[in-house]
Amino acid sequence: MTINCLGQLIDLSSPKVMGILNITPDSFYDGNRYNSDTLILAQVEKMLRDGAAFIDMGAYSSRPKAAEISEAEEQSRLLPIVKLILDHFPDALLSIDTFRSNIAQKSLDMGASMINDISAGALDEKMMEVVSVYKVPYVMMHMRGTPQTMSTMTHYDDIVKEMLFYFSEKVAKARSLGINDVIIDPGFGFAKTLDQNFEVLQKMELFQNLELPILAGISRKSMVYKVLNSSAEEALNGTTALHMIALMKGASILRVHDVKEALECIRLFEKFSNQNH
Repeated sequence: MTINCLGQLIDLSSPKVMGILNITPDSFYDGNRYNSDTLILAQVEKMLRDGAAFIDMGAYSSRPKAAEISEAEEQSRLLPIVKLILDHFPDALLSIDTFRSNIAQKSLDMGASMINDISAGALDEKMMEVVSVYKVPYVMMHMRGTPQTMSTMTHYDDIVKEMLFYFSEKVAKARSLGINDVIIDPGFGFAKTLDQNFEVLQKMELFQNLELPILAGISRKSMVYKVLNSSAEEALNGTTALHMIALMKGASILRVHDVKEALECIRLFEKFSNQNH
């Protein structure tokens, strides 16, 4: 299973790590931590050195009940950092975490290589068209509502079945527009209760029926630290435990704050998986 990032084929038969670079002041874990060019470049360099295949950057916090920001503000936060990173690391594969097609388009014009859309096109109907024109991989996540409303939208009759239907519809639309590389993200923490997050993780192998790469975004989320009665800052060990489960359930990409630890998890998983081959 490969995806094409600006002509570079990335083989996902060996799981990859996507490092998170939050440039939002109110992110749930590292908000306002990377607020200068020097700190941003040092963090990107560290993630690339530690083995991140992709750097995922966003300027709109999508945590539950996060403040809504204007497109102009998102753009003014994001685009200078896209330029900064690609000026210093021209080979870096940048994934842009946005649901706005204009932001996606401008980032792709600057050299970004992937779009990561929490709404799978639902919050901006032009998004899939933009992705289609640029022929970049498209991460489509499962969510209901918006970051502001999603915590009230957690009633499902059969959550995994409904998610599979959601993805089938979204993938069909993407395919009809000529998008070749689609990656699905179950959206842990988005319009899901704690128990629903664990049900989705427990049944995650069912998403392999879609025959698409699966991205797991579990890193330091409340589904880890609420169970452990701790905090996002103390959730690395719990994150790693759930990463191993996600890999065993078919995850091809881990979206993480801690690249080195995630790669160690992948190396152990691959050693374990290859014992019988």
